[in-house]
Amino acid sequence: MQITFKGISDTGRKRGHNEDSFLIDEEISLFIVADGMGGHAGGGTASRIAVETVDSVLRESWEKPDSPLKENCPIRESKIPSVMRKAVQSACYNIYMAAQENPRLAGMGTTTVALLIHGDFAFFAHVGDSRIYLIRGPIVQQVTEDHSLVNEQIRAGMITPEEARRSRYKNIITRSVGFEPTVQVDAMGMVCEPGDTFILCSDGMSNLVREDDILRLASGDDLAAAVQGLIDLANERGGDDNITVVSARVQ
Repeated sequence: MQITFKGISDTGRKRGHNEDSFLIDEEISLFIVADGMGGHAGGGTASRIAVETVDSVLRESWEKPDSPLKENCPIRESKIPSVMRKAVQSACYNIYMAAQENPRLAGMGTTTVALLIHGDFAFFAHVGDSRIYLIRGPIVQQVTEDHSLVNEQIRAGMITPEEARRSRYKNIITRSVGFEPTVQVDAMGMVCEPGDTFILCSDGMSNLVREDDILRLASGDDLAAAVQGLIDLANERGGDDNITVVSARVQ
């Protein structure tokens, strides 16, 4: 399958610097978004280490003759989720060690969400509350599940999704990459269909842009306009955080 893509990161209207990072590796069809935390130096450093490490580990696997990233096998037998999980865990360790070596970076961490498209399949790995959405025909759905306090409250029936949007606890995540030396990574795969559009984003977008907005803005042919439109809408609604959006479409 052919993949078209576009990624943009914006500081937003309220922050003085950008702690988000994203990476697109066209050769191996890898897309990553990371939203750092830990102050000016720490957050940006953590997100940068995350995207670079995940790409490095997956590219190292790709270059092996017997790489799982080159296998054509049923999705249930694929080793790609395991490799992606290892890549995010490596990023976690690298960020943690960098913080131990530099007191200015103490306590830094990041969310990480990664998409790898291989053949007819899409594989995901993620930690935190950055998200991946899938647009398929007239339907949009979130395919990752937030590791956040408000999401746990929603699952427990304590609050509604609408109340979660307004909660003062909406930015508290329950897992992060790099705050500790190890982390539990969610990884899975799904079958792609021609026309599938994946949206990776930091919470600077998802906190302000609804699913019907995503469907309306990102279903058109122009991915660059779609990504910019999502960022512009988040800024129009306050832009209170850094905003990063990456879109990948399977043709």
